[in-house]
Amino acid sequence: TSKVNMSFASLPRSKKVALTMFGVLTTSGAGIALMLQQSVKASDLELHPPNYPWTHSGMLSALDHGSIRRGYQVYKQVCSACHSMEYLAFRNLVGVSHTEAEVKVLAEEIEVVDGPDESGEMFTRPGKLSDYFPKPYSNPEAARAANGGALPPDLSYIVNARHGGEDYVFSLLTGYCEPPAGVEVREGLYYNPYFPGQAIGMAPPIYNEILEFEDGTPATMSQVAKDVCTFLRWAAEPEHDQRKRMGLKLLMGSAILVPLVYYMKRHRWSVLKSRKIAYRPPK
Repeated sequence: TSKVNMSFASLPRSKKVALTMFGVLTTSGAGIALMLQQSVKASDLELHPPNYPWTHSGMLSALDHGSIRRGYQVYKQVCSACHSMEYLAFRNLVGVSHTEAEVKVLAEEIEVVDGPDESGEMFTRPGKLSDYFPKPYSNPEAARAANGGALPPDLSYIVNARHGGEDYVFSLLTGYCEPPAGVEVREGLYYNPYFPGQAIGMAPPIYNEILEFEDGTPATMSQVAKDVCTFLRWAAEPEHDQRKRMGLKLLMGSAILVPLVYYMKRHRWSVLKSRKIAYRPPK
């Protein structure tokens, strides 16, 4: 310690100030990071969602596109009654979960108000690939009035907008239970330990055999929640698979390029870097 003190004392004043400022900034940054970490932790009554082993969570793992297709079916038959996905168009499904012909059929099932026509009148037409998913309510006020004052959030980017991502959404969908002793929930609300405040206005949306999957997969509660979470992950990050493919290509390219760069550094430039230049004084 005495050696360290002596070496610090022997430093110039400018370096002492720089080291002191660096220490202060480092300590402040660590304190702020600790405070932020504590702020996102669950409280005593609010459970923190566990980390589930998603098949797409690996560095080189792609999304399960069969699960995306089933997840869209869950959204269409269950979630779309209250929740919108205003940033997702039918064309986004082409080549991901459905063929173009299948998506055209899905789009034509809705009626879209379009116009004006040649006479200046608005008209309705079947949906097209370029149309966005229909909204369940015409405006936020109507949504609040139909849900007891609560506004159902848009699900386009919900897994990125919530701490925990799909882990949180999965835990929320499957976490409904009876309130513990001493906890009272107001009428019209439901107890969910994963929701902030534990009282949520959304009734339990899924249960076993709530629907029948087209591919015959058993529609258990966990399977339904898993598939809709996978669909929401794709909706929030449609470039997920492409990003990981680009990362793999980058790793493969680096595996070839790095040895070449090392060879150039070690065997080509070492001669130039180690040479000595001797100057002869003028006679």
